Amino acid sequence: MATRVSEQLAGSGIGMMRERFFVDIPKADMMLFQLFADKMGWQFESNKRLWDEFLENSPQGVELTEEEIMEEVRAVRYGKIQDNH
Repeated sequence: MATRVSEQLAGSGIGMMRERFFVDIPKADMMLFQLFADKMGWQFESNKRLWDEFLENSPQGVELTEEEIMEEVRAVRYGKIQDNH
């Protein structure tokens, strides 16, 4: 999966195109890939780091009933909320 990101260098007014993509690399080659990315000045994040960041920024202690969760699932799955009452 690749995502194209356009950003400007801070204070320079120069636009820069960046690609964000996911690569499946054998664990044995991971250190070599990370060294290469560092030498090229690329930003490198592991899947675990992305997951940890998602969990850190997600709401904590949200209280939902099972019925409320199922209403959301139905809304996404079928495009509407079904009333079961």
